[in-house]
Amino acid sequence: MKKTIRDINLKNKKVIMRVDFNVPLNSSMEITDDTRIKETLPTIKYLLEQNVKLILMSHLGRPKGQPVDKYSLKSCAKRLSELLNKPVRMAQGCVDMETKKMAASLNAGEILLLENLRFNPGEEKNDDAFAKELASMAEVFVQDAFGTVHRAHASTYGIVKYLPNAACGFLLEKEIVYFDKALKNPAKPFVAILGGAKVSDKIGVIENLLDKISVLLVGGAMAYTFLKAKDITTGNSLVEHDKIELAKKLIDKMNEKNVNLMLPLDHIVADKIDGTGDSREIHTVDIPDGVIGVDIGTISIERAKSVILNAKTIVWNGPMGIFEVDKFAKGTMKIAEFVAEATEKKGAISIVGGGDSVAAIKKSGLAGKISHISTGGGASLELLEGKELPGIAVLPDK
Repeated sequence: MKKTIRDINLKNKKVIMRVDFNVPLNSSMEITDDTRIKETLPTIKYLLEQNVKLILMSHLGRPKGQPVDKYSLKSCAKRLSELLNKPVRMAQGCVDMETKKMAASLNAGEILLLENLRFNPGEEKNDDAFAKELASMAEVFVQDAFGTVHRAHASTYGIVKYLPNAACGFLLEKEIVYFDKALKNPAKPFVAILGGAKVSDKIGVIENLLDKISVLLVGGAMAYTFLKAKDITTGNSLVEHDKIELAKKLIDKMNEKNVNLMLPLDHIVADKIDGTGDSREIHTVDIPDGVIGVDIGTISIERAKSVILNAKTIVWNGPMGIFEVDKFAKGTMKIAEFVAEATEKKGAISIVGGGDSVAAIKKSGLAGKISHISTGGGASLELLEGKELPGIAVLPDK
């Protein structure tokens, strides 16, 4: 396990902390979802209790190494200030003289937020000089931006060379603990639920989980590539034709390892995916020509229920259909209900990761009943693939 902020002496220290304030903004530069800011509050509050002088840094959007007004972090400083009920000072830059002066003048218990790290081309290049400049403002580095630890950037990786007194914040610690539970010593039966559009996005995950899972439940458009690999007709559904051979190989591997692969048994089909056309439920596994599979059907939902409610460990990444369209959302919403019930009533450990599954859980109102909702889409996928994430690997062990 990595060192956490509980393991190091922080009293009256100057701390620079990487957060993930990459929040969605509307056209008026107002934050439409402040979840990522709220997620950092436990760590920030703990640090303030240690009387630290706190410098926060984050990126927002993809400004490509130059200042872009719409990607300024000013709105995040304002929102954080409201949530903490105390002032948060906003820097104009990251490592310019004026910003360094602001950092140097901080008193214990004060907070400074640096401007968007990606306004500087050195951030994404993991530029050594930029990392050194960031580090020069503090004595301790705290990493609490799980959403960025799969990238070796200056603020996530390079900085630790110059600030070896480093640790995880509480958010990153929680992510590591839950993924370790699922990947290192999971309670069985272990059910993985994978959805979304493409098999290609989830190949690494499937291959890494094959030795650990009891059941792989597949929905979303990626299911149609698997069905096609089993010579089942898929109508006009989205199929990755260049991945059919790979899907066949994965099916063979699952048979070898006694993993129960559950593909949809029935479907909701439509003639248009935006919900404006006709749609109906069909109780066959074959999808006729001229229509597109857009969700799993009632029989598939019922079978998923019994499997999920029997699970002790559940990992869910990806929706079961085009859940953004309400009439194609039933399968995904029902999965959310079953995962919540398995967790709350049966004591299963549940981890939900990936933007769409997280959005579905929030839409269902069941987020509070899940063991762990991961805050990083790309990072959670790479952990499930068994990859070492640079921003975690570089931190010191306990």
